[in-house]
Amino acid sequence: MFQPALSLTVDNASKALQEGLNAIKSGQTEFDLSHLTTVDSAGVATLLAWQRAANAQQQELHFRNLPGGLRSLAELYGVFGLLFPEVAPTQADA
Repeated sequence: MFQPALSLTVDNASKALQEGLNAIKSGQTEFDLSHLTTVDSAGVATLLAWQRAANAQQQELHFRNLPGGLRSLAELYGVFGLLFPEVAPTQADA
């Protein structure tokens, strides 16, 4: 299971993107986000890019152990359901 570094921000998004893409190319389909302590909008964009890359390879990518800050940003940008469909609230819950 791939684990990004402690931070996923504009300062390291390019490196993290490449590491994640390499993990996807090697067949990894689960990314553990439990160690993320700092995330910004570049981090959200990186997760979306990983998701697109996995989809292009007909793989289903799962992000595990979602940190609260990342959840807040994904909800703010309206992409939570795209990134985390298994934990996205249903219409009845919303």
